[in-house]
Parts: sequence; C-alpha cells; structure tokens
Amino acid sequence: MARMHARRRGKSGSVRPHRKEAPAWSNTDVKAVEKVIVDLRKEGVSSARIGLILRDRYGVPDIKALTGGKRIGDILRDNKIQSEIPEDLRDLMKKALGLRKHLSENEKDLHNKRQLQLMESKIRRLVRYYAKSRRLPEGWTYKPENTEILLSR
Repeated sequence: MARMHARRRGKSGSVRPHRKEAPAWSNTDVKAVEKVIVDLRKEGVSSARIGLILRDRYGVPDIKALTGGKRIGDILRDNKIQSEIPEDLRDLMKKALGLRKHLSENEKDLHNKRQLQLMESKIRRLVRYYAKSRRLPEGWTYKPENTEILLSR
C-alpha cells in the first residue's frame, strides 16, 4: 500500500534470488525451526519479527524454501496460535490510535488530520478484504472508539 495515496513511485528494494530449495549453508532442521516459531509466538513476538529473528539468529534465509511452501502464518495457523486480527491491520490500527491521541492534544494539525483520514481508509479497505477472505468475521467493522479495547487483547 505504499503508493495508494501518493503520486510518487516509492523506493526500489533488493530482490531475493529465486530458489526452490533452501541453500546448503542454512539451518535445514524443519521441526526445530517450527518449534522456534511456535515458542517465539507464545512469547508474544509478531510474525514479521519472527522472520527477522530466524534470519539473524538461526541462519534461516527463507522459511518457504525450508518448509516446502509453508509460511510463518501457515505454521501459526496449523498450531492454532494465530492472532484474531491480522498483523498488518493491527499495526495500522495502532498507528491510527496514536494519531487520534496526537490530534486530541493538537486540534489544529491539519496535515495529520488528513493522514488519519487516509490511514482509516486503508484500514476499512483491509477489513473488507479480510472479511471477504474469511480471516475476519463477516460483520466485523472498524470503529475508532473501540480500537483501544481491541488492541489490548
């Protein structure tokens, strides 16, 4: 969603090499890696952070190549420890909550009022997508006043 509300092109990033199997130098013990993923999730670490920890500490460059096509989210879903609100939606909601707190103290900040509107439109678009793909319940809606309660769970 980098270019949704801007005319700029964004930054180009590096691309991982295309591989079907894990490299020879990487940690290839699938059961141990899955156990690490489950343990980290039980500690409260997000799935994006789990990928960074696996790369930096355990020498696992690509989970999908190692596990035969399973992602971190798939492993968490198989072990029934997936969060009820998807991670990207949760992060956007945290940002919007922080902006709302900022705007309650700084009411004349017009730039951030606009950014809050754009962020909440992204949230609503993601909610529609996740409700359609059944990762959220069918009637689930985003309400800014209930955000703090949802994020505290």
